[in-house]
Amino acid sequence: MIVDCDTHISPGGGEFALERHLEDMEKAGVDRSLCWLSPHHYTDADGVEQGNRYVYDAMKRHPDRIVGFGWADPTFGLDRARDAATRCAERFGLYGVKMNGAQNNFTIDDPEIGLPLARHIAGLGVLLAFHIGPDAYERTHPLRAARIAREIPETPILMVHMGMRDADMNAAVIQAAAECPNMLLVGSATSYQAVLQAVRRLGAGRVLFGSDRPFTKMKVMRAVYETGLEDEISPEELALIMGGNAQKLFAR
Repeated sequence: MIVDCDTHISPGGGEFALERHLEDMEKAGVDRSLCWLSPHHYTDADGVEQGNRYVYDAMKRHPDRIVGFGWADPTFGLDRARDAATRCAERFGLYGVKMNGAQNNFTIDDPEIGLPLARHIAGLGVLLAFHIGPDAYERTHPLRAARIAREIPETPILMVHMGMRDADMNAAVIQAAAECPNMLLVGSATSYQAVLQAVRRLGAGRVLFGSDRPFTKMKVMRAVYETGLEDEISPEELALIMGGNAQKLFAR
């Protein structure tokens, strides 16, 4: 079972269309994919709603293939972001909600909008995901995510990109996860060397395969993981990373 834990679909069409996404899954031999919207395809809170609904419709049509996640953008107002998260969890039945401080220009543990939204998502009983990358180094730093993780220790938190290709941020996210057992690292848009460092420090059970499709090719990223890690870890560990961990996490 291969599960890609970082992909984007949106009603904007083209390479973000569900049909194109499913084709790429077939080409890559990916069985299931975690999908959220693309922030490039909305300009207001109504656009977030349309994107979340598109993900929900995709999951409803293909429940065995699509693991739907919502998106909440507090820069349009904390109350609207809370409402969006609640719809994702309670009306749409999505598995979790993502907060992206880089694309949406907010600090993830901001006491006025970031932290209250994270607490609200945790209270809904779903997973929480953070974009973690040097494109917004201060706003999305792992230490900020760690502050939140300690407040909501029962909520699994996906650390998406795990710092991308910034070595200092890779080290920081691995250290944060070592201190916060509710953190899981999604190694999309990063190097297999960083993924390997995470596996050696945290164990294979804390790391998830992700491609960041369509910003990168799903089948290429699968090959990078499998060829880069196969001689470094056991087949059983690789199987956990490529899908076993995600299957347990998304079991219903």
